[in-house]
Order: sequence, then C-alpha cells, then structure tokens
Amino acid sequence: MTQWERLQQLDTVYSQRAFDLYNRDEFPMEVRHYLAHWIEGQDWERASRDSSQAAFLFQVLLENLDNQFSRFAQERDSFLLQRNFRRYKQNFQVNVLLLPKPSYTMPSESLWISEDLKMLNMLNKNYTARLNNFLSDISTMLDAADVLRSVLIDEELVDWKWRQQKSCIGAPDDTSLEHLEKWFTQIIECMFQLQKFLQKLDELVGKMTYENDPIPVRKPPLKSRVDTLLTNLIKSSFVVETQPSMPQGRGSLVLRTNVQFSVKVRLLYKVSELNHVMKVTVSVNKFRKFNVLGTLSKALNMAESMNGGMVADFRHLTLKDQKVGGGGKGINDLSLSVTEELHRIIFQTQFDYQGLSVPLETFSLPVVVISNSSQQQSAWASVLWFNMLCSDPENVKFFETSPAATWPQFGEMLSWQFLSCGKRGLDNDQLETLAIKLFGKQQSYDNCKISWTKFSKENLPDTNFSLWVWLDGILTLVKLYLSDLWSDGSIMGFVSKGKERLLLKKKQNGTFLLRFSESIKDGGITFSWVQYANDGKPLKPFTSTDLKQIALPDILCNFRMMIAENIPVNPLCYLYPNTPKDQAFGKYYSEKTGEENPYLKYLKTKLVFVSKE
Repeated sequence: MTQWERLQQLDTVYSQRAFDLYNRDEFPMEVRHYLAHWIEGQDWERASRDSSQAAFLFQVLLENLDNQFSRFAQERDSFLLQRNFRRYKQNFQVNVLLLPKPSYTMPSESLWISEDLKMLNMLNKNYTARLNNFLSDISTMLDAADVLRSVLIDEELVDWKWRQQKSCIGAPDDTSLEHLEKWFTQIIECMFQLQKFLQKLDELVGKMTYENDPIPVRKPPLKSRVDTLLTNLIKSSFVVETQPSMPQGRGSLVLRTNVQFSVKVRLLYKVSELNHVMKVTVSVNKFRKFNVLGTLSKALNMAESMNGGMVADFRHLTLKDQKVGGGGKGINDLSLSVTEELHRIIFQTQFDYQGLSVPLETFSLPVVVISNSSQQQSAWASVLWFNMLCSDPENVKFFETSPAATWPQFGEMLSWQFLSCGKRGLDNDQLETLAIKLFGKQQSYDNCKISWTKFSKENLPDTNFSLWVWLDGILTLVKLYLSDLWSDGSIMGFVSKGKERLLLKKKQNGTFLLRFSESIKDGGITFSWVQYANDGKPLKPFTSTDLKQIALPDILCNFRMMIAENIPVNPLCYLYPNTPKDQAFGKYYSEKTGEENPYLKYLKTKLVFVSKE
C-alpha cells in the first residue's frame, strides 16, 4: 500500500492538512494520485542536491504524464482528466523555463513532493504514537479486568461456594446466583469484544503495515492475555447450583444406592447462542465403584431455570454399587465406615464459542452414599461434620484424620439444625445448657473443642447412645410434631434439672415449662410444674409414640392429676414465666372448649393423659 493510500485512511483532520498542499496548479492533486507509485519510488532528497538528477526526474515525470494522458484517451469517461493532464504537463514545462539561470534548482513539483513526504513522515510518527497509546490503553484495561477476575473468582465465587456449603447443613445464607451470573456475563462479554477488536488489528496489518508498526509486536501478548482471562473466567463459571439430594432424604449430600437423586449445574455466562448447544455428562469419582444410571447427558438450556439461567437439571439419576471381588469398598481405607466415605459427582462439558474452545469440569460437594435407611442418621452426621469444618471440597479423605470442632463452630451448626427443623435456632441460654453438659461450667467456651468421636461414636454418660443420636432424636421430634411450638418459643427445650427447679421455685402454683428429655434416645419432651409447696413436679417424657396419638397442645389442655378422693385436676395453668396456658396454646388446640363447643354438652368423652404421681 502506498503512502498516498494510507494517507487517505487517516482521520480527516490529518489528511486535510496534506491535501491542502495540492490546491495549486504547481503540483495538482490528480498528478499526486495517479503517479503515486512512481513518485514515492524516487530519491527526491538526492534530486534536491543534484541538478542533473533533478533534470532527469523532471523528464521522466513528463513521460509519465504523457503515458497517463494516453491511458485516459482510451477511457470513454476520462475526457476531462485527459485535458487536465495535458495542461499540467504544459504548466510544468513553463515553470521550468521561468526558473533563474544558471542557478538551476529542483523543479517546483520536487519541492512539493519533498514537503509531502515530510508531512507523511510526521503523520506516520503521530499515527504510531497514537497507536502505541491505544495499545497501552488496552493493556491497562486488561490489568483492570484481571483485578476484576481475581475479585470475582478468588473472592466472590469462593464466598458463594462457602455459603452454599453451609446452606447444605441448614445455614440461612443467600445462595442465589443472579449477581454472579450478571458479573460473569458482563466481563466475559467485554473480553470477547476486545478479542474481536484485536482480530480487526490483525486484518489491518494484513492490508497495511510499515516500518516500526507497533501492532505486530504488541498485539500477540495482548491477545494471549485476553485468551487467558477468558479461559479462566469460563472455567470458573461452570458450577453446581443445587447439590445432589434425594426427594425424601434427610438433607443434601446423602445418597442411597438404587434411589433416585437430583442435581443441577449452571454456566454463569448467559448467552442465547449457547442455549441447547453444550452437552453436560455425569460420572462419579473412582474412590468406590458405582454405576451411574439414568439420563447421563443433558444440554445446558434456559428452559429449566426459573430465571432463565443456563442450567442442566439432572432429576432422575441413580447410583448402583459395583460388587468388586469380595465387596464394594474399592480402594478405600477399610478403617473408615461406609458413612465416612466421601464421593464426588463429576460434570463435564465443552465450551466452543467465537473461536475459543475450553473443556469445562466441575464437581459436587462430597456426598455420602448409603445402602439402607438405617445408615442415614450416621451419614447426615458425616455431612454436618465435613461441611462445618472443611472448606476444601477436594478433601475426600477428610475422615481419615478428622479435626475437632470448637464450641462456637459446633453451637452454630446445632442452631442451624433447629432452624431447619423448627424455624428457630438455639438462643444463648439453650447453647449454654448444652455447653455445660459437654464441658462442665466454664467462664468461656470459645476454646473448648469436641471431637468427631465424641460427637458421633462415644456414648453419653449413663446412656447407651451418642450425643448426635440424642440430638437427632430431638430434632426429629421437633420436625414431626413440635415445629409450631418450637418456632413460637413455647418450648424452653434445653434446661438442666437444677436450673429448672431454680426457675420454677419462686413462681405461682400451676406454672410449668417444657423441656427435652435427656434420657430418651429417640427424642422426648416433658413438662414440670409448681404444685403447692413443691418446687417442680417432673413427668414421664412424651415421645413420638405419644405425640402420634395426641398433639402436645391437646395434652397440655386436657392433662389431669388425680388428687384426693380421685378427683382429676389439671395442674397446668401458666407457661413459664407467666403466660396463661390457653393464651399460649389455645390456637393449637384441636377442639374448642367449654361453651365454644356446642357438641361438648352431648359428647362427654375425650382422650386425656392422667397421672397418679
């Protein structure tokens, strides 16, 4: 490409300054245009110093004008240009004749050409400087994009994954992906636009380049940075949105062989061109041998998401044990129980878009795989312990050297369990009662620790069950029968017998409180009350067997004590500290009482609990 052609591609403000040189008859613009290749191929600097060289070039110029005149003569539409070029030749000859003698100098057209070349050289320098500045701006933009990438992937995405992990064990954390999806989509889209622009620079170099052109040198490292950023962002944008779970399971991350489970993955780069294009496949790690059954390949699509995200929702997957040799343990350490084995579900797909090809892979959080429902309680304990303490989902050998939990960690996790089962967590008094039970009376429990063995394997003192079995029995009781009473704060729950007596000691007769039994393996609730001169009367705990027959509010309503002369009396009048019983529980009674029930005067029988104690 000639300098003249490049000059025409410059911004108007620069090209006009060059074109102004040719507004006179001494060196017309048409001559510069049609003879550009010849003009730029001559050594005009030498001609300005050597008169014989100048004379020679002048004669060649006239010959070129004649040649161009002849070409115009053969073209039907070039009549005016033909006449102009004849006049231009005559003007050049007149100008030379008018030059003073004997000091023969370079013809005027040479002077103009020299000026033209100086102008083009200046414009080239300005263009190169501007282009360098522009490429530097792109580099600065990529620096900023890399900072955003670090914040998005190393901070925001890591925080979301930790929130999701805690939410799997009951934490009330926000696990929505809309903000992350918006950020990933915007920054990836910006990188693709920048990639397209760099490709345009390639095309420009293919059409036009020059000495010291900065594009061939500076563009490749910029493109490499863009590709690296895009690859990193796209790989990180492939996540498990909903962790594996069974429809009727205890919670996420506990799977049972031969029972269907569901799981959902999502690509946080939302672009309609990829809808139903990327196929996601499912497999399981080789820690223990499983066959994965069901639909093992699904396309990422926008139809299976409530908000139009790019998801693949696997709803009917099943794990089936492979019997290898004598059993299905595989390469697992035989010292671990089945409920301490951790496995991960693997998802893979291929991203091909706008010339970028990236293999994508993501993993579920570790899951525990059981073969019968009796293992579910232990499996859920493992899920709780892992996700309470370990933020590294790749650590599938966690239980080979399981760390202890601090009391703040443990207490928070327990509170989440009650929040999930009964819509209310544990308050400070309830947590302190549990801490005293585990560690004895302390000024502070922050440094107290509980081991995995003490939590799930060792029996509590004077019992034949572990701490987790006791707590899980209470949680089940709350979830199935007591969720409303627990949610509204009617159940004190965790209170020692000594503190119970202290609380009731100075209260009026008939004041009672509800607490969980410490001696029932599968969960029990009881109440104690103030009666006459006694501090508090305990009662045999009510279990799920009792609560299946009659709800606890009805038990409290209709409970009777046999006093002198076998007269039944309900001793429960005020829920601690002083709320009238009917005010506290009336909305939960299954039948109206007294005059509110028109059938009561005809139907005199009802199911009541009567104590002779």
